[in-house]
Amino acid sequence: MRWLHALERFGNWLPDPAVIFLIALVITGILSAVLAPVAFESTDPRTVVRNDAGQIVSAAPIRVVNLLSPEKLTLFLTRLVKNFTEFPPLGVVLVAMMGVGVAEQSGFIHVAVRYLLQATPRICLTPMLALAAVLSHSAGDVGYVLVIPLGGAIFAAAGRHPLAGIAAAFAGVSGGFSATFLPSSLDPLLQGFTQAAAQLLDPHRTVNPLCNWYFMAASSIFIVGAIWFLTDRIVEPRLRNIGWTTDTAGVVPFDHISRSERRGFRAGLLALGLLSIALLAAVLPSESPFRGPDGNLHTHGAPLMDALVPLIALFFFVPGLVYGYCAGTLRNHRDVIQGTARVMGSMGYYLVLAFCAAQFTWAFRESNLGALTAIQGALWLQQSGLPAPVTIVGVILLSAGVNLLVGSASAKWAILAPILVPMLMQLGLSPELTQAAYRIGDSSTNIVTPLLPYFPLIVVYCHRYVTSVGAGTLLITMAPYAVVFLTFWTALLLFWWGLDLPLGLQAGYRP
Repeated sequence: MRWLHALERFGNWLPDPAVIFLIALVITGILSAVLAPVAFESTDPRTVVRNDAGQIVSAAPIRVVNLLSPEKLTLFLTRLVKNFTEFPPLGVVLVAMMGVGVAEQSGFIHVAVRYLLQATPRICLTPMLALAAVLSHSAGDVGYVLVIPLGGAIFAAAGRHPLAGIAAAFAGVSGGFSATFLPSSLDPLLQGFTQAAAQLLDPHRTVNPLCNWYFMAASSIFIVGAIWFLTDRIVEPRLRNIGWTTDTAGVVPFDHISRSERRGFRAGLLALGLLSIALLAAVLPSESPFRGPDGNLHTHGAPLMDALVPLIALFFFVPGLVYGYCAGTLRNHRDVIQGTARVMGSMGYYLVLAFCAAQFTWAFRESNLGALTAIQGALWLQQSGLPAPVTIVGVILLSAGVNLLVGSASAKWAILAPILVPMLMQLGLSPELTQAAYRIGDSSTNIVTPLLPYFPLIVVYCHRYVTSVGAGTLLITMAPYAVVFLTFWTALLLFWWGLDLPLGLQAGYRP
């Protein structure tokens, strides 16, 4: 506990992630001015020219560009707005949230999760709660405000310790955040950073938004199984000595769905089914405009892949809209617009973070510091002779450690991707594999850091049943999940790699 308190104090000492980006921007400028006169002998792989036989014809050494020169300062000012508007994750998040916002504001998502949990037999209560938590990832952070408090409520109603229900839901929503059966907005969000980082070395390198889908879908099965075992065999038996009350005031009842909600939900499911049929009818024909030049749906450049984020938004927007009108939660178009505006209004902080991250990303790329770090780091790793699996484990542990101090997944990857992705490409490891390793480390330690933005909210949920619960109790309760996730999820990635199974769409293990 003393170690955790010390870690919390250190984490609170760190500035906001947006300010970290601004500090990194200043440091990048200073380092570029200091290193610009230095002549490095390492070859810049982006300048390598090969003949038909694959032999190197010409190559230039890596050089750092001075960002503090008058020309570069002028360029930075002229590109300030473009850097922001062209920031890859910006449009992805905003467009996806518009669709998810309507489904959330209308109540469609709430009723859907309540139906899922209501129909669960007692013996399957834990795995179905974990499954609901995993499925909630497709709707962003809705799991924090819906699935986790419902976990405590349904466990209490079933005569089980409510803190165990909260812990199981928290582990699924946050600890297994990257594990998902369905595509979510996180996939294209991280892909934008990964692709931009890969293009530091190869300007033509692209990364599929679903490059980790197969592995993360398999990881979902592991996460659900781990939560089931840990909750029923370790966490809940330990909580039996902690008394709890049955006061569930303020918790959304899971055992009652009104007539209007049932009517709206049936209409929403019908709309979702019709929308799915329409999409299949549009993409399955061989002459479908959604197919790429090679006739495939999932290759780079295929319109279906480019339309992935709008489709995610549409598949939340339409059922949410139909549900709202049929259930009476949306009376007219003004309610729809106001609900969407409320969701978009909550994205204000993200816009500030994205602006700062965009400027740092451009400066880091323009200065060649990212490429230099990658090349020099790769040379060191190559000389050290570390096996590739050890390197990947190092990426996972690094991500897990940074995650204890910086809560935002996109903020961390924006900092780490320009360094790790090119570095491991130099070692013969693909950007898709590096991103998968990052997602494991980033997810596993979410539940054991008080710096997680939702952590105080989870403590409030626990207070509804046990008023003496503090951050320390919650951290100790969640520690078994974090250790098992980090250990066995890493082993699963190495096992997956060893069998040469595909990580996702167009995702191999070599650059």
